[in-house]
Amino acid sequence: MKQIPASLLTLTAGILITLVSLWVGQHHGLLPEQASEAAVLVDQLFNVMVMIATALFLVVIGAILLFCFRYRRAPGDEGDGIPIEGNLPLEAFWTAIPAILVIGLGVYSVQVFQEMGGFDPGSIHVGHSMMGGAVSHAMPSHEMHSMPQGSVVMMAQAPDDGAIATDATADLLADLPEGTEPPATPVPRYGFGANTAEEGRTPDLVVNVTGMQYAWLFNYPNSGIMTGELHIPVGKDIQLNISAQDVIHSFWVPQFRLKQDALPGQSSGLRFVATKVGTYPVVCAELCGSYHGGMRTQVIVHTPEEFNEWLQQNAVAQQQNPAQTVAVNPADLSDGDYLSPYAQEMGVSDQVLAQVLAQVRSRS
Repeated sequence: MKQIPASLLTLTAGILITLVSLWVGQHHGLLPEQASEAAVLVDQLFNVMVMIATALFLVVIGAILLFCFRYRRAPGDEGDGIPIEGNLPLEAFWTAIPAILVIGLGVYSVQVFQEMGGFDPGSIHVGHSMMGGAVSHAMPSHEMHSMPQGSVVMMAQAPDDGAIATDATADLLADLPEGTEPPATPVPRYGFGANTAEEGRTPDLVVNVTGMQYAWLFNYPNSGIMTGELHIPVGKDIQLNISAQDVIHSFWVPQFRLKQDALPGQSSGLRFVATKVGTYPVVCAELCGSYHGGMRTQVIVHTPEEFNEWLQQNAVAQQQNPAQTVAVNPADLSDGDYLSPYAQEMGVSDQVLAQVLAQVRSRS
């Protein structure tokens, strides 16, 4: 029987490995559903990495199994193996291939990072903020980064509405270059800015995100809404200005493929477009204390009509109760105020409770 040439076997194995790797790279099922424009870019890079990893795994494990079977010691063979020292072409090959792969992945990942807006997180486009006018030009990032920390101008723009400036500081205005108008949003020093598709535009909605042990707070500066859940419209350009009150946290939405640290005393941001209506978890991905595992909330992506309805309902509700206390320190309450809710649950009248408290005070 004529032996099959080694070159033909190698070619066949290479074709099979390539086909299997391509299939695994597109059908691995390791990632959650895509719910943002950035998710597509990240998943494409991840699929390429899985494809390359699968090919390397098959080549390495296949070679190990082949050599274990073909070159195993024959029964009764007690001699030494053939002394072989070095193979320059083979060593050059297995050095060049990984180098090419690493450089290629590095270039591709930088391109994805750039398309997501990672190179210029402070790219804030400014306009007639005080008058709600249109955007005119962009402020260079080096000028924004030189601004005093904490001196920012807050702006939120509701979907399809003009920009409205809600706060300003005299220090910021004094430090701006002559002829330059104030930025429309706080200046993020870290994170992701406008992607290539949204470059040159102001975001449709700005939300200030604050991380604290152990919760996330979301403030909509244009409407004065404060909530523990993030509500955004689908298909709109969203800017999150992220900060922390105590320790480092990390804002992570797996379905968006976006994660950004919340840093005390520093401004970071995420700019993205949600593409799918639904409810998705928001997870703190940075160990921040004893109850780090419970620091979770959710982002709810609405249709534009549902979001406008939610915005109106919550704006009215918070205006009706502007001074409502969210949490009360029990140490600030009197004995009667503290015990009253429990007494009512037990069926004890306020008169009886007052008598009991009077007896306790007389004995103390």
